[in-house]
Amino acid sequence: MNQSRHQRHWVALSTLVTREIRRFFRIWPQTILPPAITMTLYFIIFGNLIGSRIGEMGGFTYMEYIVPGIIMMAVINNAYSNVASSFFSAKFQNHVEELIVAPVPNYLILAGYVAGGTARGLCVGVIVTIVSLFFTRLPIEHIFITISMVVLSAVLFAIGGFINAVYARSFDEISIIPTFILTPLTYLGGVFYSISLLPEFWQNVSLLNPILYMVNAFRFGMLGVSDIPVVAAFSIILLFIGGLTAFALYLLHKGTGLRN
Repeated sequence: MNQSRHQRHWVALSTLVTREIRRFFRIWPQTILPPAITMTLYFIIFGNLIGSRIGEMGGFTYMEYIVPGIIMMAVINNAYSNVASSFFSAKFQNHVEELIVAPVPNYLILAGYVAGGTARGLCVGVIVTIVSLFFTRLPIEHIFITISMVVLSAVLFAIGGFINAVYARSFDEISIIPTFILTPLTYLGGVFYSISLLPEFWQNVSLLNPILYMVNAFRFGMLGVSDIPVVAAFSIILLFIGGLTAFALYLLHKGTGLRN
């Protein structure tokens, strides 16, 4: 009996993940191509044009210094937007009700959507990484830290996108958090600069930005330099993942935004 239940759960999870991955690959001109083009423009404008005037930062050329941040920015944005748009579409088209009434645990529903968002984030991250190789060399000092940080960051923001979709009542509300919260935090998260350049007050303020920890830990994995302790970065991200996962499961259990 337990084996049969586990098989049903595995089929449900694999079906959800496969559907999510096929979804963003099917519409790749909307999901994969635009971020690749956008990040290429970042490399050209910030890396080549502005970077040639700035010179070195942290012992590296400016292009080398910003590449990890730009890769992380692409991963975060795409992991978030994939789950937010996909789950809200399921709500809007009313087929999310099939998941609710099916004998599928809430944690599998969450895991399926988060896995799909993580897959898209990592896929775009790989593409941006390949594009960056046309502009600069890309050393990797600590491969485990590099891979684990980018995966954890994608998971965290995929969960965030899920929560956004649960509360959203229209497609317009899907873009509110990315526009007014996610984008500012990303630009202020040390993607294009070291916080050591800031006055002490703003350095302390920057420490409240979770994206700062992701960008710097990822940069440490690639270049070996970071503005913050890497252990602190992993601890904070794991804490956020645990808290948001618990909150998302609570929302599913209560049926918030799903059973109104």
